[in-house]
Amino acid sequence: MMKVLVSGGTGFIGSHLIKSLIEKKYTVFVIVRKDSDVSRINEQVNIFRYDENIETLITFFKKEKFDGVIHLASLFLASHTSNDISSLISSNVKFSTELLEASSSSNVKWFLNTGTFWQNYHCEAYNPVNLYAATKEAFEVISKFYTETTSIIFTTIKLNDTFGPNDTRNKVFNLWNKIAKTGETLGMSGGEQMVDISYIKDIVNAYLVMVDNLNAVDSKIYKNKTYLVSNNDKMTLKELSKVFEAVSDCTLNINWGERDYRDREVMLPYSKGENVPNWKQEYILKDAIKETIKDIQND
Repeated sequence: MMKVLVSGGTGFIGSHLIKSLIEKKYTVFVIVRKDSDVSRINEQVNIFRYDENIETLITFFKKEKFDGVIHLASLFLASHTSNDISSLISSNVKFSTELLEASSSSNVKWFLNTGTFWQNYHCEAYNPVNLYAATKEAFEVISKFYTETTSIIFTTIKLNDTFGPNDTRNKVFNLWNKIAKTGETLGMSGGEQMVDISYIKDIVNAYLVMVDNLNAVDSKIYKNKTYLVSNNDKMTLKELSKVFEAVSDCTLNINWGERDYRDREVMLPYSKGENVPNWKQEYILKDAIKETIKDIQND
């Protein structure tokens, strides 16, 4: 039975992925902070509370002998203040490197990292939209040391925006559903930015397929590679609102152009990478939005 450690297991993507890993009969461990609320984590999951002592972490890894690590945890900030720097570095660089150190010290076969399209502003090879994206890139650069000095297979999946059932984040579909119910008006940007947003079931499937790839005989071909999860159905934010209105049978009171585009607004999502090998999008955007709206409205 395959044994994996998941970071970020209390988050939106992590909670969905863990459920699928358990269904596939994986033995799943989740690493959380000492004070994390784990009440929503599946009871079949083994929980390790990290006290930020790297030696304790390494001892834990050596004891459990994980086959792989799926690293989802990160601190996301669309913009930062000077007081946020320490937290961003600690979460996205320090903790990530500690996980990789423990993995390489205990002969973990593979490490599946999570990146962001925001590392590639203007579709460049590297141009961070914000400091958050810069810290994600910094960790990938650090990983090169470990892949050069150990046998660990380090692979990254880059994500853009995500949505689906049980999403408690302050995301656009939740905002639109709220104003659809209340009739209130929402001020938004001009809405001309292209949106590449993926349904959670497609996201989870991509991770499961990549885990299968990393457990295959030829898994070394994925070492130091980066892959994307990208939706075939791309459209502007304004067009997306029309799809939302159609599938939910509502009218959204949106004042387009009331808000300025944010600094370094991503008008065209990254499109120069390769999707996860052997993975295909299964859910049409319109149908996925319909299922998500049903979930939101039933809450």
